[in-house]
Amino acid sequence: MEEPTPKTIKKGFTSGTGRRKTAIASVFLYAEKGDILVNDVNIDEWYTLEKDKVKWMRPFHLIGVSHPNSQFSGTIKIKGSGKSAQLGAIVHGISQALSRINEEYSKLLHKQGLLTRDPRMVERKKYFLRKARKKPQYSKR
Repeated sequence: MEEPTPKTIKKGFTSGTGRRKTAIASVFLYAEKGDILVNDVNIDEWYTLEKDKVKWMRPFHLIGVSHPNSQFSGTIKIKGSGKSAQLGAIVHGISQALSRINEEYSKLLHKQGLLTRDPRMVERKKYFLRKARKKPQYSKR
């Protein structure tokens, strides 16, 4: 049996952790030209819709980078929740990582609300109810 080759860890990265609902994204950005990978898949293949592409590129556009692949490469590990919440976690994580690069970036991203975690979570189900707040149908007779 062959031994698995360990992945090389690059030096000089900035990291950020993004959260949304139950999704957690660990973002590692490198200041070099390359691809941004989400769970070892290119982010353009992971999110194919144009509106999703605009959403994950928003932090880069706010700091003045129109093509993130020309200045940054990155690795994103994400788990939990669904695709939409994962996208929100990725945007939060990218914003966290960019804010650690430069103090001016932090001010710009904070002003746009990208550094603030969205606290909305699914409300828990209560006993005797069908969902969190949906009650059984009332029968008069």
